[in-house]
Amino acid sequence: MQRQVLVTGGISGIGRAIAEAFASDGCRVTVTAKTREEVEQTQLFRENVRAYALDITSSEGISEVIATLDRLDVLVNAAGMILRDGKEFEVESFAQVVDVNLTGTMRMCSAACELLFASRGSVINIASMLAIFGSGYAPAYSASKGGVSQLTKSLAIAWAPQGVRVNAIAPGWIETALTAPLVADAAKSDAIVARTPMGRWGKPADVAGAAVFLASPAATFITGVILPVDGGYSIA
Repeated sequence: MQRQVLVTGGISGIGRAIAEAFASDGCRVTVTAKTREEVEQTQLFRENVRAYALDITSSEGISEVIATLDRLDVLVNAAGMILRDGKEFEVESFAQVVDVNLTGTMRMCSAACELLFASRGSVINIASMLAIFGSGYAPAYSASKGGVSQLTKSLAIAWAPQGVRVNAIAPGWIETALTAPLVADAAKSDAIVARTPMGRWGKPADVAGAAVFLASPAATFITGVILPVDGGYSIA
């Protein structure tokens, strides 16, 4: 039976690479972006991929997307990737980041759980290496991703009796639109590469490979794991 995969934030960056990898593996893939304009302006990459606009702070919107699925084998929560540069020490901005990155992930998991129980499927959350060590410039992002890691472990315990595995990936420095300013800054980029044992920036495809593995039969005894995909940055 063809697997059904839902990737929030699957229009661009890490989410898109994950969606492309599952589509290449023969899965039916549903991707989401925050706005209808993003969906309309983005050329979908395969016939077995469909896209919807979805704001993951909207429980109603989430329910509408879930209702389009006849089954769900893999849920990938890649939409929670927002930062508020220079404003994360402000309580309002802090709360906004947590609402998207952490609570949005929980909204998706809660809405999808019955479908996942029925298929004995799996969840892959996108955390961050900043869940391993903090950040002096992005406290909300770090706190939200730390929360995603703990949520992952908690749901892994809670849903194991239903046969659902819940894991997370903690990407390191990956070349995306979000990190483009750092990539373009030679001094900062060189410092990142110098600390990374693998000696390079990561690519979205590096994260996608880990996602496909965690959802595969090769990982049937793996749950509650936070898998760093960072070229060794977090251990250097």
